[in-house]
Amino acid sequence: MKGLVLAGGRGTRLRPITHTSAKQLVPIANRPVIFYGLESLRSAGIHEVGIVVGDTAAEVRAAIGDGSAFGLRVTYLPQQAPMGLAHGVLIARDYLGEDDFVMYLGDNFIVGGIAETVRTFGAETCDARLLLAKVPDPTQFGVAEIDENGVVLGLAEKPVRPRSDLAVVGVYLFRASIHEAVRAIEPSDRGELEITDALDWLLRTGRTVRSDVITGFWKDTGRAADLLACNQIVLDGIHRDVRGSVDADTTVTGRVVIAPGARVHRSRLVGPLIIGPGTVVDHSYVGPFTSVGRDCTVTHSELEGSIVMDGSAITGIRRIQDSLIGRDVRVAPASGVAHIHRLVLGDHSQVELAV
Repeated sequence: MKGLVLAGGRGTRLRPITHTSAKQLVPIANRPVIFYGLESLRSAGIHEVGIVVGDTAAEVRAAIGDGSAFGLRVTYLPQQAPMGLAHGVLIARDYLGEDDFVMYLGDNFIVGGIAETVRTFGAETCDARLLLAKVPDPTQFGVAEIDENGVVLGLAEKPVRPRSDLAVVGVYLFRASIHEAVRAIEPSDRGELEITDALDWLLRTGRTVRSDVITGFWKDTGRAADLLACNQIVLDGIHRDVRGSVDADTTVTGRVVIAPGARVHRSRLVGPLIIGPGTVVDHSYVGPFTSVGRDCTVTHSELEGSIVMDGSAITGIRRIQDSLIGRDVRVAPASGVAHIHRLVLGDHSQVELAV
């Protein structure tokens, strides 16, 4: 069985972050979100992976390389434009051949892995198996209707009147029959080849599609709030590991990771949190569920529940909370009344805030 990871989307819901960075490389606990998917495939016994890449191909290649760091053999599959999930299958036809495969969306985050689902699929005869999750607003997702045995009866993409509350999670298991399906469908009203239409084609031609309803944590990390939620989940499972420099005037409480080369002076750190290599924290408070990337500076500031990406500097800010801050951002004070700041800042931004 092979893996097919889709990493060619533009990430419009995460702009301005994704104006200058691939959405699949936005970090969760200082590691790109796509890394978690690659590790999930490897843990399920899959070692050959094709990665569909678009405008951010160079950045994705630089981060993943040949896949050997993950125990994988990676092949990159260029996509001229993101034209739908089924289009990703279409352009991967030669790479996939007649093999069964797992299609994994590169910006999805699933706790618990997919090993059991892969084993089940290998022992059955259905044409596809989906992962589903109950969601409060199904109109924002592909939605599946299933019977009491988990057999899929119908699918709809972002329906106005959903027939269930079961969203299709970004992991799909397919036989080679899906190639006939993606060639048979037409673009949707939004000009894309929808994977739900290809699955519906399988159903209409008498094929069987089964499903598993997951109960663990799952997020499509297309929005800042979703990334922060994933960051919290991962940080909640870390163990204390202080390797950087911490002076005697600093208090470190709880599960805190300080990478080699990081320096902390006269500050208070309350975990779970992670400080990346080369980062300096000085006269500051960094609170729970925060990840600060490499080569950052946090001075005379308070930071909690946030993601700060590589190379950014926060200076003299009374409170930043529940925020996503891109690479090489500068956040500095301006005159005014103190308050909590909530930020989503793109790479190379410069912002002045009241303190």
